Amino acid sequence: MSAEKSYDLQDSGVLRFPEGFVWGAATAAYQIEGAARDDGRGPSIWDTFSRTPGKVHAGHTGDVACDHYHRYPEDVAVMRDLGLRSYRFSVSWPRVRPDGSGPVNPRGLDFYDRLVDELLGNGITPIVTLYHWDLPQTLEDQGGWTNRETAAHFADYAAVAHGRLGDRVETWTTLNEPWCSAFLGYASGIHAPGLAEPALGFTAAHHLLLGHGLAVQALRASGAATVGITLNLSPVIGDDTPAAELVDGLQNRIFLDPVLRGEYPADVVERARRFTDWSFVHDGDLEIISQPIDLLGVNYYHPQTVTARAGEPANPVYPGSEGIAFGGADAPQTAMGWPVQPFGLTDLLLRLSRDYPGTPLIITENGAAFDDVVEDGEVHDVGRLSYLDGHLRAAHAAIEGGADLRGYLVWSLLDNFEWAEGYRKRFGVVHVDYATQRRIPKDSALWYSEVVRRNGL
Repeated sequence: MSAEKSYDLQDSGVLRFPEGFVWGAATAAYQIEGAARDDGRGPSIWDTFSRTPGKVHAGHTGDVACDHYHRYPEDVAVMRDLGLRSYRFSVSWPRVRPDGSGPVNPRGLDFYDRLVDELLGNGITPIVTLYHWDLPQTLEDQGGWTNRETAAHFADYAAVAHGRLGDRVETWTTLNEPWCSAFLGYASGIHAPGLAEPALGFTAAHHLLLGHGLAVQALRASGAATVGITLNLSPVIGDDTPAAELVDGLQNRIFLDPVLRGEYPADVVERARRFTDWSFVHDGDLEIISQPIDLLGVNYYHPQTVTARAGEPANPVYPGSEGIAFGGADAPQTAMGWPVQPFGLTDLLLRLSRDYPGTPLIITENGAAFDDVVEDGEVHDVGRLSYLDGHLRAAHAAIEGGADLRGYLVWSLLDNFEWAEGYRKRFGVVHVDYATQRRIPKDSALWYSEVVRRNGL
């Protein structure tokens, strides 16, 4: 995946993106596939979590979701009709290896075989994410990401997936948003597996990163051409520098520095000592974690705004953040309550290029939930269209400022199971009627199609 950097960014009033810029959309297996018990798939932590009373809105589960497992030809046709050039999807670990480490399920691999062939047959480049949060429940029963062995099992699974798909898939992402897996899943209990112990969050974060490094080695050994990781990153805004630096460390640098510098940030290590002695970090781990990567996936939704406030309890997703208040941005909000601040994307991309030079970037997720309404068979989602327009302009500004940005993948192709929010939050540029499974491209999808067609705004 590459793009030349010699180009005219402005042409006849159109903001042009680099020649070869990658345009597409992204999804995740548990959020869209459904078929939770079909063809030998084993249970994941999200199957368990979503069946735990009170954990997911209205008791929603991913059992059916968008039924993509059975309807993938229709969904690929939607992508083709929109002119998308790439599609980032995740492989379901429990579909491929139902208990996480035992026998491979050939029927699970067969599905991804069919999907990749359907994509390529329609001129769409597949981008594979190996882990988008659906850990096999059997591995969680053995400690999940708090168990060091899970990292080795992940690398074995990566090799299996590449062994079947690597002849047709060039670009591989190991993990999606390990911050969410570690700190929403193990430190705060908001996401699966629903544990709420700060020390476990730091342990899980390290083992996720170790799994990334081991998977990079396995993929390289199998001949993978382009390998990376996807992180959810947020600029931290605040007039109190120590507070902003603390949150930046817990949100961003705790993953960026090990992967791209081979070290944990000293301030984060020190802050976390009240929870852990870091004994889970073994000699040689950071060398494995910092295996060279070809691409850094950036998931951006909004900045974090923080203010020092005495007596404020810690935010459970940021262990050790006592005395810091979150929120309060003066900006419009999405249906998730997230501020719409496109400038944060420019700042983030330029910061990554400055602080971690030499690693090409791709926006692997960017999008917004709004309360969409179907009117006469159409969805006029002006809020989402405006959001995407603003953020693409912000991405363009970063390229003008020198960021080596290679592509943009909108989140998400389809409305889907939005984790603990169930089906009540819609991020898709294509509307899904969950009762009928009818797909309706929203105004934002039709607009995005034109952006892709002309490679610019």
